[in-house]
Amino acid sequence: MDNTLIIGLATILAAAAPILFAAIGETISERAGVINLSANGTILLSAMAGFAVAVSTNSVLLGFITGALIGGLVAFIVAFFSISLKQSQVAVGFILALLCRDLAYFLGNPIMGRSGPTVGYLPIPLLKEIPILGPIFFRQDIMTYLSYLLVIIAYIYIFKTRPGLMLQGIGERPAAAFVRGANVNRLRYIYTIVGGMLVGMAGPMYSLSVKAGWKGTISGLDGFGWIALAITIFGAWNPARVALGAYLFAFLQWLGLVLQPSLPGVPSQVLQVAPFPLMILTLLLVNIGNAEWVERVLASMPEKMRRVVARLLRAMRTSPPASLGVPFENE
Repeated sequence: MDNTLIIGLATILAAAAPILFAAIGETISERAGVINLSANGTILLSAMAGFAVAVSTNSVLLGFITGALIGGLVAFIVAFFSISLKQSQVAVGFILALLCRDLAYFLGNPIMGRSGPTVGYLPIPLLKEIPILGPIFFRQDIMTYLSYLLVIIAYIYIFKTRPGLMLQGIGERPAAAFVRGANVNRLRYIYTIVGGMLVGMAGPMYSLSVKAGWKGTISGLDGFGWIALAITIFGAWNPARVALGAYLFAFLQWLGLVLQPSLPGVPSQVLQVAPFPLMILTLLLVNIGNAEWVERVLASMPEKMRRVVARLLRAMRTSPPASLGVPFENE
């Protein structure tokens, strides 16, 4: 395999890691029935604060801990206002997204452009020598390795364990989960905060690795939280499909960089932002089967083709947890 392609695939895995953390964090929160729209602001604030702490202490670990704590704190605020005070989850999350973004830009002015520690590469002995797969998967940094594990652990936890089934229960049928002994609102607090901490870790993954440093409004981080939310929906609240969405988005980013020299007439800014609308378009296509006009088109197709297309649309279709965004009143 061409060495450039191998490097490109390795780059895609590394670039997808922060989005994976954020999207799986949001998946856990929404599986519990809580919409946390603060992700974009959380990523920006945790990226700035994580970098600031890492610079002042020369400790990458403390930078990540700071990011996780900030993510957990913002998520706690979302949980308190939406679960305890029964306020709109969408409104609270959106306000926090804007507030955290502005705080990040304002408080981050003193550290703009400063150099700081970064997450070093950690090739895995023996595995790194495997032809093709070794350079792609096993010559990464520790956070990329953790992103692999996060997908597997989250999938097994949600779909293969008793607590995971209870997590699904409080998001789908909280009243039934309550009858079975679940403290619905307490569990929603826990999962919202855990999900928020994962979102918060995505920030330092950018400022200490993927996009090292803090450059304020030109850091290029604004918007990734919204993409993580879109990937959560694209992934049907399933960690495996969420991973597919994250890698697809990272691939589109990489493709934009690769195509830039071949398209000198296209402004570089267009290719840099193209993955964002393309990901939103993909999200729309995933749910296009719900449209009435699609049913009419299917009805006009030959039977064999109709069956194939209908099966494909059913496989792509997503539906949120039944009680997503709905307060639980029976406690």
